[in-house]
Amino acid sequence: MFTIYRLNIYNNSLFLFNKSVADQPMSQKVLLSSKEINIILHRLACQLLENHLDFSNTVIIGIQPRGTFVAKRLSKILRDEYGVKHINVGFLDITFYRDDFRRGTKTLEATKTKIDFLIEDKKVVLVDDVLYTGRSIRAALTAIQSFGRPSEIELLTLIDRRFSRHLPIQPTYKGRQVDAINNEKVKVMWRENDGEDTIYLINK
Repeated sequence: MFTIYRLNIYNNSLFLFNKSVADQPMSQKVLLSSKEINIILHRLACQLLENHLDFSNTVIIGIQPRGTFVAKRLSKILRDEYGVKHINVGFLDITFYRDDFRRGTKTLEATKTKIDFLIEDKKVVLVDDVLYTGRSIRAALTAIQSFGRPSEIELLTLIDRRFSRHLPIQPTYKGRQVDAINNEKVKVMWRENDGEDTIYLINK
């Protein structure tokens, strides 16, 4: 921690104030606007369509909690705008498969897994909003085995923080690559949950 010094002059007197950098407020800037997010989602939908055609042998699984928003948006675009009649979309909770489960003082809260279809010998597209260390994806790869043995697993992420990886995991599809440093956070906001479609880069 270091200190910023500020000089103020008041009634011809010089005052010296110090303020810790840790006390400085967080700053944020818009990384992607609603329009840009929509364009990226359509591009990702087209890439999926090119590789999986009618999705007869492919399922989409959003990783809880934030990956579910991406999965829902993509499936809606594929149905409404590209005429894909039937897409199996599920949601996977990875809480009990995380390597930080039962570590630290923070209590992890489980969410709901909803996979009401078979994934045995299917192509699975795992979907998340931000790929950071890769640990969540590792947990998802372990968790998905409880539902069968897919023939192939792909990874789709809206934001890829490529310089923050702890594990050798890379996305098959990515919306935007972001070179954020460790003290910066990528926050994805969704209209249906947060009131807006915006992605922020926050300097903590």
